[in-house]
Amino acid sequence: MKKYISITAIAAFLAFTACDSLLDLEPSQSVSEDIALTSDANVKSVLIGAYALFDDPGIYGGNILRNAELLGGNGEIQWVGTYIDPRQIFNKTMLATNSEPYAQWRDSYEVINTCNNILSALEVVKEADRNRVEGEALFLRALMYFDLVRFFAQPYDPSTTNNQMGVPIVLTPTRGIDENSNVGRNTVTEVYNQVITDLTTAVGKLPESNGVYASKGAANALLARVYLQKGDYDNARKAASAVIASNKYQILPNYADVFNQDNNTAEDIFATQITPQDRFSSMTEFFSVPEYGGRDGDIDILDGHLDLYPAGDKRKDLFFLGNGAMRTGKWNNQYGCINLFRLAEMYLIRAEGNIRVGGTPVGADPLDDYNVIHTRAGLTAAGSVTLDDILLERRLELAFEGHRIHDIKRLKQTFGTWAWNDPKLVFPIPARELEANPTLKTQQNPGY
Repeated sequence: MKKYISITAIAAFLAFTACDSLLDLEPSQSVSEDIALTSDANVKSVLIGAYALFDDPGIYGGNILRNAELLGGNGEIQWVGTYIDPRQIFNKTMLATNSEPYAQWRDSYEVINTCNNILSALEVVKEADRNRVEGEALFLRALMYFDLVRFFAQPYDPSTTNNQMGVPIVLTPTRGIDENSNVGRNTVTEVYNQVITDLTTAVGKLPESNGVYASKGAANALLARVYLQKGDYDNARKAASAVIASNKYQILPNYADVFNQDNNTAEDIFATQITPQDRFSSMTEFFSVPEYGGRDGDIDILDGHLDLYPAGDKRKDLFFLGNGAMRTGKWNNQYGCINLFRLAEMYLIRAEGNIRVGGTPVGADPLDDYNVIHTRAGLTAAGSVTLDDILLERRLELAFEGHRIHDIKRLKQTFGTWAWNDPKLVFPIPARELEANPTLKTQQNPGY
């Protein structure tokens, strides 16, 4: 199936934005909640609604991926668009009133609250479907928290205790405003632990195949990414290997065929579904040109990136000249799927994990995994491989898919004048949240 289905009958329930705080819910907005969660069919409808919230442009409709590239893309891309808020992100001059962090915070906690409500009503779900419904809700909640903590907190550093402020963890349904509503920020360690707990449970409950919805492979793929981000390379390679070994996904022979598709390809583990009935891809909006449904080409691709590709690399062929500058051809379908987790990433995670851990490899030798991706790009198979080779391959293979700033942070790299842990690479807690929540008012990120 192509889309998550529009459930207008429960639209009131899905409006989880509070008037006073994004973590709260006005009682008038939860009137339909009891009705919506009293039957198997309605709980499943609310789950479908969670996916509809999930693909909002402010999060996985594209802006989370775009913002990761804007934050980390200096020297490789240039923001030339007229919108002020993305320009602030690119220039590292964000204000607490910037609409982009606000949208991610708001939309993410809407999805989280929807998932919490689903998890609170599992007893009415048919036993045959209960594990799947629980697993999907846990997966979506984990994904929200993972990207919230990556954007709104200092990065996880495996050499420290990671007691720096993360984001508020809310695990129960928010149905009204009381003295318990003003939650504060949990630590980065606590957020990562919650994400891993949710995903570990989800892996045990999700089916191997689940259409366009979250599956066991999707949960393992996110686990692999989480472990990689925190420097737990042993568990990262194991989770990635579980996805590869499932044989549910395939590396497509032609790199260009992975992108701009109306439906998931065999390489997609999990993707955002976009249709003309609801909205268009914000990745196309900002990375592409009017010919393909974009704006005027808001993001130029610079030689600093293009020069990274070796001669004969077919991935470079995907770039094109549009509106006077080079563009990536990955986002030329305004209604195409947004690739969130691809099998290629799992091969690269397993290769990196195995080469870092050493000893007996999990699943396959790092060289073999590297060559799966390297040769697909039209390059000659390598006879040996180093960590730097794998990291460069990752940079080229996953370019402009929302990984750049997160890789800079986990690898502790410096780019331009910014160190990996520069406070300006962390989003501000939105001003509206500070005004509504006295606890958060004293927990703003440095520099804002």
